[in-house]
Amino acid sequence: MEKEDFVKRLTELRINKGVSARDMSLSIGQSAGYINNIENGVNLPSMMAFFYICDYLGIEPRDFFDTKSTNPTKANELLEIAKSLNSEQLDNLIALAKGLRK
Repeated sequence: MEKEDFVKRLTELRINKGVSARDMSLSIGQSAGYINNIENGVNLPSMMAFFYICDYLGIEPRDFFDTKSTNPTKANELLEIAKSLNSEQLDNLIALAKGLRK
C-alpha cells in the first residue's frame, strides 16, 4: 500500500467511526495534531502507533489493508453473528445480502 493509499484509508475509517482527527489523536495518547499530520502526509505512524490506531478503530490490522471493505467494524460484527447461524439462516442472509448489493 502506497503512502497516499494509507492516508486515504485512515481518513475513510476515521470518518466512518465519526470522530475528529484531534479526538482520535488524543484518544490514542498522541498530541492533538498527530492524526492530522498522518492524513496530510507529513508523517507515518510507527508500527506500535499503527496497532493503537487499529485498536481504536475496532479493527484488525488486516482489515485496515482490505480496502474493499468500507466498514470493516460492521462487517466483522456481521461475521460474528453469522457464525452462530444454521445453514438455512445463512442461506437467507446470503440471499438478503445479494439483494442489497443490486
